[in-house]
Amino acid sequence: MKGKEIASIYARQVLSDRGNLAVEATVVTKDGHKGTAVCTAGLSVGSHEIAFSYDDDARWLGQGVKSAVRCIEDVIAPRLKGMDVTRQHDVDYAMLELASDPSLLIGGNATAAVSAAALKAGAAVQEIPLYRHIGGEEATVLPLASFGCYYGSARYDKLSRGGGKPTCSFIAYDFASFSEASEALGRVYHEWKEALWKRIGLRQTGMPESAVCSGFFNIPAGYFSCDMEIWDLASEIIEGCGYGGRIGLQIDIAADSFFDPKTGLYTGLFSPKQLTKEELIDFYQHMVDDYPFVCLEDPLNEDDYEGTAIITRKLGIQIVGDDLFTTTKERVEEGVRTGAANCVLLKVNQVGTISKALEMIQYAYENGYGVMPCLSRGENAAIADYSVGINASTIREAAFGVAGTRLREIERELGDRAVYLGRKALKGRRFQEDV
Repeated sequence: MKGKEIASIYARQVLSDRGNLAVEATVVTKDGHKGTAVCTAGLSVGSHEIAFSYDDDARWLGQGVKSAVRCIEDVIAPRLKGMDVTRQHDVDYAMLELASDPSLLIGGNATAAVSAAALKAGAAVQEIPLYRHIGGEEATVLPLASFGCYYGSARYDKLSRGGGKPTCSFIAYDFASFSEASEALGRVYHEWKEALWKRIGLRQTGMPESAVCSGFFNIPAGYFSCDMEIWDLASEIIEGCGYGGRIGLQIDIAADSFFDPKTGLYTGLFSPKQLTKEELIDFYQHMVDDYPFVCLEDPLNEDDYEGTAIITRKLGIQIVGDDLFTTTKERVEEGVRTGAANCVLLKVNQVGTISKALEMIQYAYENGYGVMPCLSRGENAAIADYSVGINASTIREAAFGVAGTRLREIERELGDRAVYLGRKALKGRRFQEDV
């Protein structure tokens, strides 16, 4: 195939959907095909993630990324020019070789943006869908549909130390197809919105629907005494819509955001109380027994493998590691060794390149772990192709919007070959015993 060599790479500083500055990279091939990708930081950033490159000035609170843009155009682009864009491993490891030189100051936001852009350009030059470029003919699994329920860490803790966490989602796990599941969630969304507005009085206080962030409703302080009251309301909505046992709750706890290493206590998580690790583990058992939770993410601090292993054994549901694993194979290896979690959250920019992420994914699958893509780092619609490309059976909040639309498109393209695993998509003995 002629024309698949990289002709140019350019980048710019853009605003993400959260109003933060992000790196956008575009890779162009000799025959004019191109791929564009954005890399941005998330709400919850683990300390083990690859370091980003930020500008050392007062503008944008020191979070400008013009230095990363210059690095792409002045350092990365000359090295990758002429390389075969369809050979993702070669492209990525050429960048990683550059990044190993500390004098070049190449951040993970630069390499992740270029890596993802090259992946898209590789699909474009072959004129195949991105998911097919990633996974070939075997890419047929659609993930469970889900959408954001609520977020906000300032409900009980005046320090707002949670950075917007926990975030809770509705997840449809007992349906025949992604389309059917997302349509059911559409009904739940509107019922949830009405119930929450009635409880919080958003309309009466004049708060606009912009209080909704990426599908999540921000719940301010003063309306609930603890998150159990919110879960009661969510459970009522699920049952009232007739989806009991078919739609459940998934929660990204990001517990490390509430953890004080000096005291060993978790403060402001789910209620104003302070909890020890042992108390928190007991509380998780109560959550799973009394509410329709099917998936917990980062239930303890980011280095507590042993505690997470206890939770994984006790609860028997899907336990996801995000800050625990940071998409890094070496950290997943420790999870396998200790039995911590049974699923890995996928964020490519935590590890810097598509190839490093794919190495982690292969290892996770070989050891019985699931992989759960997340669109919080600038992937947008491409996260749908990532998910199907790696046959991920669950995904974070992608029932609606650009990602949900793309997943429905892929489902139509696959036709009878499309697979929606339903209950079998979830890790944990509770779901495997049910089927």
